[in-house]
Amino acid sequence: MKNLAFLLPVILFVVACGNPSENSEATNDEETAQTEETAGSQYTLTPFSPSPSFDDAAINEMKYEGKKFTFGIGGSSYQLGVQTSDAPQKMCANSAQGQHIHLIVDNEPYAAKYEPTFDYEIADGEHYVLAFLSRSYHESIKTDAAHKAVKVNVKDGAFTSEEPITAPMLFYSRPKGTYVGKAETDKVMLDFYIVNATLGSDYKVKVEINGEEAMTVDSWQPYYVEGMQLGDNRIKLTLVDGEGNAVNTPLNPVERT
Repeated sequence: MKNLAFLLPVILFVVACGNPSENSEATNDEETAQTEETAGSQYTLTPFSPSPSFDDAAINEMKYEGKKFTFGIGGSSYQLGVQTSDAPQKMCANSAQGQHIHLIVDNEPYAAKYEPTFDYEIADGEHYVLAFLSRSYHESIKTDAAHKAVKVNVKDGAFTSEEPITAPMLFYSRPKGTYVGKAETDKVMLDFYIVNATLGSDYKVKVEINGEEAMTVDSWQPYYVEGMQLGDNRIKLTLVDGEGNAVNTPLNPVERT
């Protein structure tokens, strides 16, 4: 059974040969392509270049019963299990299994699923569940149709109640796991998911890397992180208000190692 307690998966950098396998998503507005950097910091955040948009991609249905998820995926432009067309150009970690669903339960690291039906065990009780469609390099599709965000009660491997999440919430997606070789470790994708909030003057995301003074971003898009050290790295994301105060909302902040 999956342990739904707060987990800190290891983001580990090692020196070796490897194939790219991560993220990307950015806005088309060139003005957002400025690098975020804290004075004196070794880390920089640089927005991704625009990715295939998959405007009609949709999660039409999400069911959970018998300890099994079943998704209805809609749209002609998006397909699970295929490579996103610009994956070679992104120069970041990319899944050889192709496009997939990111499933996040509470503060757990996401599970990547390449088929619309799969077994998945959730402990009895109340949970926040987010599912969104992902490109092969793990960049989320940031549209209303391409995700489901629900607050649920689970009993004996099934949803007994379900309602849309209405609070502003931040979910951590990438980076995750182990990054190997120069192609993966020079630039690492940071990607997160926002529900019920628009980044800008009212909400921002504070990014802390290895305990350093935070960088704050006000555009919902993926970023390249540069300057991360070999070995373990810790990333903390906090949804903040316009004054820079942490928003009083579930699962905020979230941290990964």
